[in-house]
Amino acid sequence: MGIFTKDIQTLDDLFVHTLQDIYYAENQITKALPKMIAKATAPELKSGFEKHLKETEGQIERLERVFKMHGHTPKAVTCPAIDGIIKETNEVSGEIGDKQVLDAALIASAQAVEHYEITRYGTLVAWAKQLGRDDCAGVLQQTLDEERATDERLTRLAESQVNRRAA
Repeated sequence: MGIFTKDIQTLDDLFVHTLQDIYYAENQITKALPKMIAKATAPELKSGFEKHLKETEGQIERLERVFKMHGHTPKAVTCPAIDGIIKETNEVSGEIGDKQVLDAALIASAQAVEHYEITRYGTLVAWAKQLGRDDCAGVLQQTLDEERATDERLTRLAESQVNRRAA
């Protein structure tokens, strides 16, 4: 069977499935971030990860709100993409002995997660609008804005400090 089940027949079905996908992803991210916080050595990186963990917990609450607004019970479906990104993060970070290089790798891994989330939330916002659910789109847009801001902060941190130290 492919990535989607045969139960997906409409854009609304696809919207709900993708909500379930990102709900799973966000929950997995809350489990992965404490490990990344523990491995980070740059104080700015550590505090950035701590901030994003709190944001992610709020994003999960927002997703639960969107599920309910759309008439569904919050439910997760396995997301192989986020599982793969997290697995790669664990493998790469376990192989790096130099703490400065490790911080650069952690940022790269975090940005892979952010980029996945940005694509998912961007799609969900577009679909919600198409389905006439501007209420859901507005809530999802808040999370999309946070994900973009986190990605920008990670880029600034990498370019201004962490990558230079790693070099």
